[in-house]
Amino acid sequence: MGFYTFLRSSPHSKARRGVVHTTHGDIQAPFFMPVGTKATVKTLSQEDLREVGSEVELSNTYHLFLRPGCDIIEKAGGLHTFMSWDRAILTDSGGYQVFSLTDWRKLSDEGVEFKSHLDGNRHMLTPESVMDIQRILGSDMVMPLDECSPYPCEYGAAEQAVRRTTLWLKRTKEQFEKTGMRERGQHLFCIIQGSVYRDLRERSARELLAVDTDGCAIGGVSVGETVKEMFDALDWVMPMMPEHKPRYFMGIGMPDQMVKAVGMGIDMFDTVVPTRYGRYGTCFTDRGQVVIRNGQYKEDFGPLDPECSCTTCKNYTRAYIRHLFNAGEVLGLRLAAYHNIHYYVNLMRRIRAAIDAGCYAEFERDFLTKYGSELLSM
Repeated sequence: MGFYTFLRSSPHSKARRGVVHTTHGDIQAPFFMPVGTKATVKTLSQEDLREVGSEVELSNTYHLFLRPGCDIIEKAGGLHTFMSWDRAILTDSGGYQVFSLTDWRKLSDEGVEFKSHLDGNRHMLTPESVMDIQRILGSDMVMPLDECSPYPCEYGAAEQAVRRTTLWLKRTKEQFEKTGMRERGQHLFCIIQGSVYRDLRERSARELLAVDTDGCAIGGVSVGETVKEMFDALDWVMPMMPEHKPRYFMGIGMPDQMVKAVGMGIDMFDTVVPTRYGRYGTCFTDRGQVVIRNGQYKEDFGPLDPECSCTTCKNYTRAYIRHLFNAGEVLGLRLAAYHNIHYYVNLMRRIRAAIDAGCYAEFERDFLTKYGSELLSM
């Protein structure tokens, strides 16, 4: 059995069903990964994640490398043991975080030298060291060091990022194989770059797919470009994606965007949106966002989302949750985050059911209409 099993596609749509196989369990695809950047999904416990049905969690190599450090996690027996999570983990390379430190880092073909945002100490990440860190973490799915182009980005800079990303992936793959990560049950992805330039996106896809990794990710998106530009980048490379590998649209956050991307053939998503928005009192429903702090909910004793079956919606009213936020009580953040993560995980469950039933095109159209999404006309 390989890493990914393709099961079926849906008529009149490019949406597809599959299973990603890891040593910590199978993941039904398409799926959403809650983001636990520092080995925790903010305000939620691992028990919460299991309760809502999450089969996978995402953590960040850069942050864990700086704190608590690889030595601590190695002594704990790896990231799964350290954070008491017995299901699959994907670790991002930390490249995006490093490149966002514009005034604190120096790029070269060797890697990225940067100052820690914690204490100012200098560190160096290379394609090889990023693999070594993730080998210690023991994550099921690992991402390579890549150069994420900012937005806006001139053509020459985007081309340099494509060239360097390819160079780094070749070194990454060599280190991945040499250090026995595959034998340890780890799986390597590539990350397609190219900014908003079609020829660069297609070139990046060709070069990276030739390296033959286990999965394919589309990166450098949701960095400030328009939604149309983001989906144009996806549209350009999707015809090049192999059927037998999982396809990952990195950092894509809104429910309607995920529904649209599944209809284009995407299998995997991650975003901090559910917990980040939840901490500020914004909750997701099929009809759009509910800003629970608003005065209209002061005497609203109905559930947060009448169509939701999560613990928050079954037990607490909008008026009470609004009170918690306005009183500065931490429970409000937790209840909102729990609902949002449940909503995202359950949305993916509904998406899979629609594909299985052969009616995804109808599901997508109906969802985008109800959500009031601009993507309906794209």
